Amino acid sequence: MKTLQNHTLIYDSECPMCNLYSKGFIASGMLDQHGRKAFTELNVATKNRIDVNRAKNEIALVDHAKNKVIYGLDSLLLIIGNAFPMLEKTARIQPLYWFLKKLYSFVSYNRKQIIPSKNNHKAEACNPDFNLKYRMAYLVFIAVFSAYVLSLFSEKLGLSRNFFRELGICTGQIFWQTVFLKVYLKEKLWDYLGNMMTVSLIGTLLLITGLFLDLNAIAAFIYFGTVVAIMFLEHIRRCRILGLNLLPTLSWTLFRMTVLAFLLCTHLLKTNNEPYRTDQRNTMERSEISFR
Repeated sequence: MKTLQNHTLIYDSECPMCNLYSKGFIASGMLDQHGRKAFTELNVATKNRIDVNRAKNEIALVDHAKNKVIYGLDSLLLIIGNAFPMLEKTARIQPLYWFLKKLYSFVSYNRKQIIPSKNNHKAEACNPDFNLKYRMAYLVFIAVFSAYVLSLFSEKLGLSRNFFRELGICTGQIFWQTVFLKVYLKEKLWDYLGNMMTVSLIGTLLLITGLFLDLNAIAAFIYFGTVVAIMFLEHIRRCRILGLNLLPTLSWTLFRMTVLAFLLCTHLLKTNNEPYRTDQRNTMERSEISFR
């Protein structure tokens, strides 16, 4: 493996994803043993060399030989391209390069909502700037993805498959929490919504496993309840990290219980009406036969 010498990657040590892939670069030999440095451990000389604010949003790679700094996707491509030149050349082909840059920003600006840290509130923390465009994109992505998976799993619960019904529930959760908690959350609103939707994403990923299991309606309901319980505990954990009390969790639970009650009542009414519709149809058929 060809090693990129005289370069230091400035990574966010509070971000497990950043920690994992930067450590992977060292372990694989793509960077030397001193090829990474935590953002919170930078000395004054390094801070003066880099754009500190930009490094919070885009991981910085310091080239000591040329005394220059590369940021974001380009820094990762330089490391990967030094070992695998064809991968870098392929990644820089448009429109793939444009897509990868957008994907990088999408993850980077939402990384503290994907995996929050108890140290995010510290002044020296490597927190990305708030970007409304990428936060909205994150919320919409999870709402659509969750709605699709839920529409598939709803059949196991004895409900009809309806993507738009589930999408309405997912987006309704966002609006419900925004309306009821806006005054309480204040400047933490967007951070909370991002974490709340990550909880939904965790539940969705767990439900995907359930799609491949042979579950009857009762077993599916128990499985679904277990997933909701896990989401409930994760919601509480993330609220604690954000310094919030139980109010967001209570509001979150109230919405889900209200939706569940509505769906069950609708399903029961539909089930009870089926015998009447069947009898009515049979009566019409008998009338037609008599008329003939």
